[in-house]
Amino acid sequence: MNNKWVIGIALVALLAGGFIASTLEKNTKPAHERTEYMTWYPQARALNEFTLTDHMGQKMTNASLQGNWTLAFVGYTYCPDICPVTLAEINKVYPELAKIKTETPLKVWFLSVDPKRDSTERLNEYINYFNPSFVASTGPHTELFPLVRSMGMMYATSESTDNPNYLVDHSASIVVINPQGQVVGRFKPQQVPGQLPVSDSQQILQDMPILLGV
Repeated sequence: MNNKWVIGIALVALLAGGFIASTLEKNTKPAHERTEYMTWYPQARALNEFTLTDHMGQKMTNASLQGNWTLAFVGYTYCPDICPVTLAEINKVYPELAKIKTETPLKVWFLSVDPKRDSTERLNEYINYFNPSFVASTGPHTELFPLVRSMGMMYATSESTDNPNYLVDHSASIVVINPQGQVVGRFKPQQVPGQLPVSDSQQILQDMPILLGV
């Protein structure tokens, strides 16, 4: 065989071997080293034990989060800006994420921290406007406060609820919960002057497949 052919074949084999080796190395790295945008917590956090009611009127507990990856967002249906925009952003990339073949499919959870106004009927109408596959739930503040705190999030009513148009201040990050029901990180919103602090759906689309494939 011509020496040039031998050298050429050897180079191709070497390049192929290097590509395969780098691919295997990349795939064996832990997920937190492969994601680019998600902010990981130093260790997984157990969620505070909770009992809520979802938009279908069914009981929702910690067990409801088992077996799925979950993107969770804290807000309320009367939110004038961040909540609807964030849910719309998640819905924009959800079809692609839902197509991923995995044993731990993705769930989207909207947690209302405004139980006074967010009835089951209102939550049902609100969440179905974005996507009927999404889950919305709420409960008394005695359940909500410790739960939201255990997520690494916060909320507070900014004025008296006697005012029918009161606002609720809340964290804008999208929390990531693993199939064991533990909080492992979050997607932080973009902080751009003059723009709403909303998490970038394209960043979610890039990182979540890595987790779903774990």
